[in-house]
Amino acid sequence: MFVASLPLSGLKVVEPRIFRDGRGCFWESYHQSIYTESGIAVQFVQDNCSFSKRDTIRGLHYQRKQAKLISVIHGVIWDVAVDIRPGSPTFGQYAAIELDDQIRRQLFIPDGFAHGFCVLSETAVVQYKVSEVYSPSQERSIRWNDPTIAIAWPCSEPILSERDRTSPFLDSAGCL
Repeated sequence: MFVASLPLSGLKVVEPRIFRDGRGCFWESYHQSIYTESGIAVQFVQDNCSFSKRDTIRGLHYQRKQAKLISVIHGVIWDVAVDIRPGSPTFGQYAAIELDDQIRRQLFIPDGFAHGFCVLSETAVVQYKVSEVYSPSQERSIRWNDPTIAIAWPCSEPILSERDRTSPFLDSAGCL
């Protein structure tokens, strides 16, 4: 596996070695000691999956004290992490990366970031490991099109949940 840091402190992209032959392919999707040696020393306690159609935007979601490891099982997404750590020099800035079922890169998002994605393929199945069990009382969200964050989403007419359509803007979201 190859692990690289992204411009926002703590964000990392993980690219596995894929072994392909006439039958298909094989790759390690998680290897705790390699992740720990690469600075991802998080104990994941729950795996979640979502299935979405093209132009669906999910996010921007976060849970207090929760890190995530995002993978695409099927399809292609444009994945976004927004720094919401109070006092961070990059507060309100975002990083985005395309994740797909061919290269199989993963995005590690540490505690202190909101997360969202847009589906670029016909459909996508996204799996993410989390460091804290889901808790409705800790769940938060920020409006997907907050003008202060100014995310350049790759779709003009997204499919949104009511929650994502009406989430508060960053300046009133009560970040961490």
